[in-house]
Amino acid sequence: MTDEQRMANHWWWRPGWKEGRRFYTWHFTFDGESDVQRIAQQYRERLNGVAGLDLVPDRWLHLTMQGLGFVDEVADKDVRAIVEAATIRLADIPAFELTLDRPQITPEAIRWEAAPAGPPAAVRTAVRAAISDVWTNVPEPEEGFTPHVTIAYSNADGPATPVVAALGAVDAAPAVALMRNVQLIVLGRDRQMYEWETFATVPLRE
Repeated sequence: MTDEQRMANHWWWRPGWKEGRRFYTWHFTFDGESDVQRIAQQYRERLNGVAGLDLVPDRWLHLTMQGLGFVDEVADKDVRAIVEAATIRLADIPAFELTLDRPQITPEAIRWEAAPAGPPAAVRTAVRAAISDVWTNVPEPEEGFTPHVTIAYSNADGPATPVVAALGAVDAAPAVALMRNVQLIVLGRDRQMYEWETFATVPLRE
């Protein structure tokens, strides 16, 4: 992103979303990953003074992977069957390390592109296969997946220049996380933050 480009408010209501509605989705989360929390804090310290940003606390750091559907539209028996299928399929996928280095600016967020992209993509493929074990159609396109972790969301329209300056002032070593499992979560976004309760945690092979 160049200095001339602008930030845009991330928190407009996407189709189907409204206050109080919840969504089943598969995410990687970073509870207990101290190195990720270390780099996140280093960037939050610099971004804290930039207007128009909602900084993501450690508790809500996540890597979005595969949506399932709104809670009020998905049968409980289907959710449980999909978790069971995912547990079988993910038992063959090894745990892996992810590295977060320099975050990138997009119009609506500041985020790390997680590397390497192959292992989380393999987990997503297995989760999609588990969904197809239960449903005829798998939600969301298979292509276009880019594993990323957001440190801040934009809550206003405005120039990106202050964000560029703040990021440039950070001197942080890359962070490494060991991804041992993936979560099916019940996601909400009522308070300008993605917040959730965990429905199921499915381990990878160690």
